[in-house]
Amino acid sequence: MAANITTKVTLHSVFLDRIRAKHYARSTERTYWAWTVQFVRFHGGRPPRDMAAEEVEAFLSHLAVNQHVSPSTQNQALAALLFLYREVLGVALPWLDNITRAKPRQYLPTVLSVQETQALLSHIAGTPGLICRLLYGTGMRVMECLRLRVGDVDMQRNIITVRQGKGGKDRITCLPESTKHALRLQLDFRRHLHKLDIERGMVDVELPDAIARKYPRARYEWPWQWLFATRTYQRIPDGSGVRRHHLDARPVQRALRDAARYVGIEKRVTPHSLRHCFATHLLESGADIRTVQELLGHADVSTTQIYTHVMQRPGIGTLSPLDRIAVH
Repeated sequence: MAANITTKVTLHSVFLDRIRAKHYARSTERTYWAWTVQFVRFHGGRPPRDMAAEEVEAFLSHLAVNQHVSPSTQNQALAALLFLYREVLGVALPWLDNITRAKPRQYLPTVLSVQETQALLSHIAGTPGLICRLLYGTGMRVMECLRLRVGDVDMQRNIITVRQGKGGKDRITCLPESTKHALRLQLDFRRHLHKLDIERGMVDVELPDAIARKYPRARYEWPWQWLFATRTYQRIPDGSGVRRHHLDARPVQRALRDAARYVGIEKRVTPHSLRHCFATHLLESGADIRTVQELLGHADVSTTQIYTHVMQRPGIGTLSPLDRIAVH
């Protein structure tokens, strides 16, 4: 028993060293380790080094056949195990040809009406309210918004630059005119925190690895600071000190949930729902689907086309045949 505990602790330590050296997101770190733990438990606690492709295939097939996970969930588990073997254990897995693949399912996104969205946003105040308005007004994912840096917001050109979005891609999206006043107040507050950090000798921010190497002083400069930073200092995961991190998504999620309950919206509302609303409402207003694709950062227009199925009038202004004959 003691040996198993020691093995797990050692594996976890090496896992953290490797994934943090590659600057993966903290959410990815937690998710990949959770899949590693599930994989080990599925095989009765055997050390991953004593297992190989056969055991990986058995676990992934179990997810599809017995747990009925979606293809994206199965692919996420596969990515986690490939990282474990290739990056942590230094073992190259052969082609995994015997996996039972999860059956593809297409879910329609939850979309609010314009009136529901307006009512929802009007009942969220403060910083969570600004973040939610940006999510709806720009189509950003919640972590893309929370990881905005001061220099990513260009009020002169009315654009926001999204750095390292899904797939590691940068893109540009629109900056809503109606958020400028709140953004200026947020920038004023953020500058106040930055001045405090300078006075205390505590200026520091996490940077992409290439930027940190090429521009060692960038971590102290104003444009690189998080726009939505914590009020307090928090420990750096590698234990090297403390600094301000960007805000966590949970207060935004709670604020949305509470507002939806308050205004009586009987749908499951999450920060990602606002991204769905952004795309759907743009298409309903006549925006070109290619433009919406670029604003969302979709690699393929087929991904964007899912929103045509949840528009109030799907297709090009399609009317029900019952409405055409006006039977009452």
